[in-house]
Amino acid sequence: MKIAVTGANSNVGINFLTEISSNESIQITAGVRSKSAIKLLPESSNIHPTVIDYNDSASLEKGIEGVDCVVHLAGILIEGKHTKYQQANVDATAAVVAAVKTHNLAHLIFISVIGADQNSKNEYFRSKGLAEKAIQDSNLSASILRTPILLGPNTAGGSSLINTARPEKTKLLGGGYYKMRPLDIDDLNTAIINCAEKSLPGCKTYELVGPEAISYRDLVSRVASMQGHAVKIGTIPIGVTKLMAKLTSFIKDGGFTPAVIDVITQDEEVAQNADVELGLNLTSLETTLKKLLEQ
Repeated sequence: MKIAVTGANSNVGINFLTEISSNESIQITAGVRSKSAIKLLPESSNIHPTVIDYNDSASLEKGIEGVDCVVHLAGILIEGKHTKYQQANVDATAAVVAAVKTHNLAHLIFISVIGADQNSKNEYFRSKGLAEKAIQDSNLSASILRTPILLGPNTAGGSSLINTARPEKTKLLGGGYYKMRPLDIDDLNTAIINCAEKSLPGCKTYELVGPEAISYRDLVSRVASMQGHAVKIGTIPIGVTKLMAKLTSFIKDGGFTPAVIDVITQDEEVAQNADVELGLNLTSLETTLKKLLEQ
């Protein structure tokens, strides 16, 4: 099987490439935006780096030529001065859809987020929802995987969690009472491979979360306990933080915005977990945290 991965140098991309780098039955075209990003990728005989420009259809089509499936990971949560949700999340996905249709590939897999909704007032969730709609309207064989916070070695969520739980005192947005359903990054990797191998017709949206619901506050306390100490948790007022974020992001034209704060503090809830449908035996949160701390 041949798979092309966009956003291959992202945390999720590097984890995925590392996971399958020893599987010689899978050949990977690892798409990145610049030559400098190639050095971040794991080295393996079945990983073939390529530079992709989403504004250049020829570049994108060349990057996915000859593959069976495309795993679209590219996207952003935090906007920069020159990188906005419309371009990075919506337009890039539309470009990938067009390229997949041009080559008549077997399947497209899109990693989305719990809460994605084209009608959301939140700019990030709306952009992910619009990206999903571009795929749903394409008539392609596709799998959309909506995910929660991802935990595992070198994941952004995992690194932040460890750093937050390390001191004896810490402060969390709103006291950290928002509910989470952390998903082990290895479980997501397995879900991606299963979707690629099945390549079912039509477009299917899966909401995939971890096996245990927990507040971020309790999650931090658990990790601190596993590190051998207790942690005293204080509160960072969400309203004040949003106000400051609105001001600084306006000055910087990007960065930590009120929209990002809403994403971080949302309750991760799903009507039905897709673990069984995706053929997964979910990793327990305890095991995930142990692996995280062993890094």
